[in-house]
Amino acid sequence: MPGADIVFINPPYERIAPGYEFVKHITNRSPSLGLLHLAAEVRAHGYRPAIIESDVLNLSVADVAARVVAAMPAYVGITLFTVGVWGAAAIARRIKQARPGTRIIVGGPHISSMGPETMQRFAEFDYAVVGEGEKALTDLLRALEGRNDPRSVPSLIYRDGAALRTTPRSPVNRLLDDLPMPAWDLLPGFPRAYKPAIYDFPRGPVATIAASRGCPFQCKFCDTSTFGATVRHYSPAIVFDMMRHLRDTYGVRHVMFVDDLFLASKLRATELCELMLKNDLKMTWTCTARVDTVRPDILALMKRAGCWEISFGLESGADELLQKMDKAVRVENSEQAVRWTAAAGIRTKGLFMLGYPGENRDTIRQTKEFVRRIPMTIMNLSKFTPYPGSPIYRDLFGTNIRDDHWEKMNGMNFVWAPEGMTVEELDRHYQDILVSFYRRPRIGWYYLKLTLQYPNHFYRLLRFLLGFLGAKLKSLASGRGGLLVRPREVRLDAQAKH
Repeated sequence: MPGADIVFINPPYERIAPGYEFVKHITNRSPSLGLLHLAAEVRAHGYRPAIIESDVLNLSVADVAARVVAAMPAYVGITLFTVGVWGAAAIARRIKQARPGTRIIVGGPHISSMGPETMQRFAEFDYAVVGEGEKALTDLLRALEGRNDPRSVPSLIYRDGAALRTTPRSPVNRLLDDLPMPAWDLLPGFPRAYKPAIYDFPRGPVATIAASRGCPFQCKFCDTSTFGATVRHYSPAIVFDMMRHLRDTYGVRHVMFVDDLFLASKLRATELCELMLKNDLKMTWTCTARVDTVRPDILALMKRAGCWEISFGLESGADELLQKMDKAVRVENSEQAVRWTAAAGIRTKGLFMLGYPGENRDTIRQTKEFVRRIPMTIMNLSKFTPYPGSPIYRDLFGTNIRDDHWEKMNGMNFVWAPEGMTVEELDRHYQDILVSFYRRPRIGWYYLKLTLQYPNHFYRLLRFLLGFLGAKLKSLASGRGGLLVRPREVRLDAQAKH
């Protein structure tokens, strides 16, 4: 890192669960793909970047700031999820105190939806890049070196004395093939130090890539302000080259596609699968899809090409809630998609949320029955979170920005309760749904087999349990007696961060 012109930071999320460090052994610890793209882009323009993945390296706010100060870069770029804003501000504050001339640039999902409010709240941030950052960040660095006027940089929020100024947002990048390959070489210990959540992959090492950007659907709970509604694709040949590069250079054996909608183009998905088969890639992979984008024929092809799991945003087992969410599908569509996927031999992961506006005891009952009825292998149940930038946030709060909620916006906390229900009741239903799904012999047997097939899962689970028991004993010795972590508060996947 010494000699870096710009240091990119994925900040630590230690304030989510202070003292619960043992949870890290089973949660998602994948690198920020956005930072990998930004680092590759600025490097292509002559800058020397470095990346700090705080959680993977077990770094605190103080540790991160100390590393940056020692490296003495001219610029620092921090990716912001809503839940990590306060930690990012603390890092920026420490850097500014030690090296006041360092320019702090922020971006990411939170900035794309709440940029002006965040810049107004945190004076530690000098500039904010809204939306896709590759071109805007490079233009900003050039401007700060005197080559251009910062006011000419698109998608920028900057300070003009005590005032904030914004520049027009640039169009989305439609030519993804022109972007350089993500800078995986800048990650210390890649790929073995970076693991998805336990049981979310059949073998390792693992890497994440994207075959597209954007989502055309308008689900009310979703914030699409970073990549927008226009779907843009890498050509299948480029995606295949990235996969082959990961396999041949780093020994990666499993890839997780993080596209909002992998099957937005069945034609491109088909071509990619055929390339995998033709070239005998021999990698397994996972992706996300809407239930109305899968059919038996494409599922059969995906299975032959190595698809191991598809994540579906099922959300609820009640049609009335799906309608309120503007999902544009019905429960019967969800059930059919899951059954088709299971019949193709592909593992199904269902993503659900509890506590959406309109939720009641009857919709909860329907969801509980639904998750036990369908042949789903893994369930992720989040606590409804009205993310800034989503239509439902505006419906609930209008323009009243509740920054006191930001640290809780991680899918692990109920920050709002539907009419006629309390947070305490929602918590009870939350635990009941998870227990009713996972406490079944079929599910337990499946995870036992997966543990035996890939021992890394066993080692991670063992380290978690040892940490949990140690924390329990420490709690008992101190006289508190309670668990430091309630099982229902542990979210495993990347969607815990926004």
